[in-house]
Amino acid sequence: MRILDNNPDRLADLMKALSDATRLRILNLLIERECCVCEVMQALSISQTRASRNLSQLYDAGLLAQRREGLWTIYYLSPEAAADHRGLIIQAVEEALKDNDQAAADRRRLRESARLCPPADLPGLGTSNHPDIEEPACPVSSGTDSGQASIKGVI
Repeated sequence: MRILDNNPDRLADLMKALSDATRLRILNLLIERECCVCEVMQALSISQTRASRNLSQLYDAGLLAQRREGLWTIYYLSPEAAADHRGLIIQAVEEALKDNDQAAADRRRLRESARLCPPADLPGLGTSNHPDIEEPACPVSSGTDSGQASIKGVI
């Protein structure tokens, strides 16, 4: 369920999504730039399951949007969120974390992270059992924010 209106129950759900330190740290990363799950994992040193679950909760709260790029789901700040009360909330999180040492370290690790290719020997993902199929190139995150909403530019 996505939270898209100003219903008090939905607003409470939005606040619940922000009531976890890991989700605030993830939001801090996405304020910096768009990310895939593996980049969040690297920057925060958390498991894939934990990263995916927390990204999903922020997405369901209406704070994030997503798109597919091959094997990756790329998460970024929702342009719709930037234009309403959620943008103010994101801006408040950014302001609160701007001088936080852990948040700064997370952003530094994000700049050093890369989109990881899945191991070729995982069932169904590799081409080792299919010699007639060409292995796709592994894209590496460029650090650009194509399609990402900028809170600073909207508010």
